[in-house]
Amino acid sequence: MTKIIRKEILSENVAKFIIESETIAENRKAGQFVIIKIGEKGERIPLTIADADKSKGTITLVVQKVGTSSHKLFNMKVGESLTDLVGPLGRATEVEKVGTVVAAGGGVGIAPMYPIARAFKEAGNKLIAVLAARSKDLIILEEEFRDFADEMILMTDDGSYGKKGLVTEGIEAVIKREKVDIVVTIGPAVMMKFVALLTQKYNIHTLASLNTIMVDGTGMCGACRVSVGGKTRFVCVDGPEFDAHKVDFDGMLKRMNAYKREEEISYQRYLESLT
Repeated sequence: MTKIIRKEILSENVAKFIIESETIAENRKAGQFVIIKIGEKGERIPLTIADADKSKGTITLVVQKVGTSSHKLFNMKVGESLTDLVGPLGRATEVEKVGTVVAAGGGVGIAPMYPIARAFKEAGNKLIAVLAARSKDLIILEEEFRDFADEMILMTDDGSYGKKGLVTEGIEAVIKREKVDIVVTIGPAVMMKFVALLTQKYNIHTLASLNTIMVDGTGMCGACRVSVGGKTRFVCVDGPEFDAHKVDFDGMLKRMNAYKREEEISYQRYLESLT
């Protein structure tokens, strides 16, 4: 079953869905994702599994309304079902006790950061969460993080909540006061790029969960390829997490914008169909 059993609006453009999927709930690990499809002719879109409940046979997905498919999912109601749901996909996060972990999530990237941060905390690490967004209303899952994080640092671009500034400023404030053993970052590609540049300066191991264009999720189509350490890797099967200091973020950003015009046309047509 892929029925939506609960929906919660987190902000104007972000919603959380609890979806029936006993098999995925039973087998999923932190860091893995699913691919969904809405409608027989819909596109396949990857979404990181934000949480799972084995006892109830459900998984949690968080979606930001940015294009045609995400808008369609955002508008779905409790009781409706996804056309396809495939997973869990990708390599799970390698979680171990390392000491102090900074979990840096930006925007909707805060959602996939949640299970990873919790896993590091459950492994016995000190967990410092740095959550960032453009404004207060875009900070999501704050209370969920407070349930286990040793410290919370909230950053907003406009200063409407927490501290005014970028996620990198929050991370650097921690680095300057204490030893950080690993940084994990999830968010917009450009954000992860600058997190990597920052932590490379301090020689701190950093993992980035990449959100490239993806189609089949099995490594066959090559749409998600990215250069890591000068070698081609496929995000869907080799990732989604990689050593952030080795990722060619500039190349990744160019590939992610390859279909930007087509995406804009598709979204405009979809919006017109709603009127």
